[in-house]
Amino acid sequence: MNGIFRALADPTRRKILQLLRDRDMSAGEIADQFPFAKPTLSRHFAILREADLIQGDKQGNSIYYHLNISVLEEALLGFMDALHVEPRSTDEGETVNEKTDDVI
Repeated sequence: MNGIFRALADPTRRKILQLLRDRDMSAGEIADQFPFAKPTLSRHFAILREADLIQGDKQGNSIYYHLNISVLEEALLGFMDALHVEPRSTDEGETVNEKTDDVI
């Protein structure tokens, strides 16, 4: 879980995850959203892959990344468990924090 929180600690990596929430994107499409050099973003991609938050598939000359949402969900549930916060489900299948009634 430490690798996941390390990956989530950086705002650039959180932005990458937000971008991938909507659709799979190539490394180039993601890079177009940032003012960084490609080697800098490659390091961010590597950290996210090491945490298993994203996966990349090579298609031709490009790598397309997609979000691995199940790992993120497991990390959040593990964190809630460590804090002794019990999730509950809504009728729509969403998980809710019982202490705050926030949908997570």
